[in-house]
This record gives sequence, C-alpha cells and structure tokens, in this order.
Amino acid sequence: MSETSERVPGQREESLCPCKSRLKYGVCCRPFHNGKAKPQTAEQLMRSRFSAYFFRKVDYLVETTHPETRETDLREELRKTIYQTNWSFLTIVGTSRGGKDDKTGKVEFVASYFVNGEPFELHEHSRFKRYKGAWKYLDGKG
Repeated sequence: MSETSERVPGQREESLCPCKSRLKYGVCCRPFHNGKAKPQTAEQLMRSRFSAYFFRKVDYLVETTHPETRETDLREELRKTIYQTNWSFLTIVGTSRGGKDDKTGKVEFVASYFVNGEPFELHEHSRFKRYKGAWKYLDGKG
C-alpha cells in the first residue's frame, strides 16, 4: 500500500463532513456509511445520503432507499451516473417530523452540484419513512 493511500482515510476522518453539519466526517456520517450506526432522524439520513453522493457510496444509497420506491435497477443506474455529478454544498431549509420517535418525516434542502464544470442546484422536499425501524428515503414528492 502506498504512503498516499494510507494517509487519505485519516485525512478524511479529520475533515469536516460534506453534509455541512460542522462535525468531522469520522464522527458524523462515516459511522452510518460503515454500518456502525443508523441515523436517528430523517435529517441525519438526509445528510448522510448527501455525503454518500459526495463520496459516491452507491451501496449506501441503495440500502437507504425505501423498498416501496426503490427501483430494481437503482444500483446499476447509480453506478453508471454517479461520477457525472460533483456535489459541493448542502443547505437544510427545514424539517417536519422525522424525529427519533416519528415514523415519517420530511426534509427540505438545497444541494449544489456541478456537471461538466457547470453549477446546478437541486431543491427538494424529501419524504422519509421508517422500514423495520430504520429511516429510509421514500421520495422527493414532499
């Protein structure tokens, strides 16, 4: 293993999380991405999914999509398209429900990204629903 590849994970651990929580990635979204913890709120899931897009974690994105709305070819589609977009900034506009004791929730957000160097924004009202106790992304129809 090269010296560079050994340093990168440590640097990532200490870097601020891409979800803009102001926490280090190692204590914010990484435990969710590595399966060591589960988001306790819809907002935590939203933030962890943004970070998963940022780091191109296809398996996490598939796993955290609710089975009711998960397309059968989602994994394949993400693998084909995930490198076309560079996510840069997340702003949480507001939340509705989605707390530790709720079964459903909504998160309104604006995510900035680039495609071929051109800037874009995604403004979405995402819906979340628990499945077997865990928060899952339902859709952007909230």
